[in-house]
Amino acid sequence: MKREGKSNHAGPRDSSDGAPLPRPLPSRKPKSQFIKPRLTLFTSTLWEYPSQHYGDTIQGDKNYIGATPSWVIWQCLTRYTKQNDLVIDPMCGSGTTLDVCKDLKRRALGFDLASHTRRPDIRRADARNLPVENSKADFVFVDPPYSTHVRYSDDPNCIGRLDALDPGHENNYYQAMRRVISEIHRILKPGANMALYVSDSHRKDEGFAPIGFNLFSIMRERLRPVDIVAVVRHNAKLDKGNYRKAADEGNFMMRGFNYLFIMQRP
Repeated sequence: MKREGKSNHAGPRDSSDGAPLPRPLPSRKPKSQFIKPRLTLFTSTLWEYPSQHYGDTIQGDKNYIGATPSWVIWQCLTRYTKQNDLVIDPMCGSGTTLDVCKDLKRRALGFDLASHTRRPDIRRADARNLPVENSKADFVFVDPPYSTHVRYSDDPNCIGRLDALDPGHENNYYQAMRRVISEIHRILKPGANMALYVSDSHRKDEGFAPIGFNLFSIMRERLRPVDIVAVVRHNAKLDKGNYRKAADEGNFMMRGFNYLFIMQRP
């Protein structure tokens, strides 16, 4: 009498002769390809996007150290400008703002002290003395140096060579940035907006520099606040063991977000 229960065979039976069939190999799932989400306007003041760039192309130069995330510029221009508006970037770096403007059909002017080493459509100029008429820009986007963390240029006039942690009463970094902000106010049309993207600074054994708050205070002397956005930084350095160990042993925190200050010329 056949007993009910488990088969003595390891695998399923073939219906013809009862011999066990080999077990099928487990299916391997193909490695999932990273797909950037569709870029839409963010509706809160906390911004996060999983990539430096949007779409299928790269805006600016992916090898440029300290490049602005192009999607941050996209958010600003989509919200605060319209087609054919003139957008000016006085510290244009590798040209990310110019590429976003091209995508969105905005006119653009980009300036940088080191333009001769990068692209011909970035004009060489100091952000403290821009060759632009008064009240010309519909929007200004600027991503200035955050003190001396990145060496952008060998030009002695580069603001990135000025230390925001300088303890002197007349800190040269903030004096330089005051002149940049004055120029931005000059070239903006009345009622037009600008955005400044910046991070605070902390150096081991030297302390904390609230660059964001200090620049916001300077901007308020001439410009009206529209909003303040916190932009999450997906920086690979934050996950590196040596950086985490240094932060732990030194009892300081690594920068996890940037400020995006939206201001308006009254």
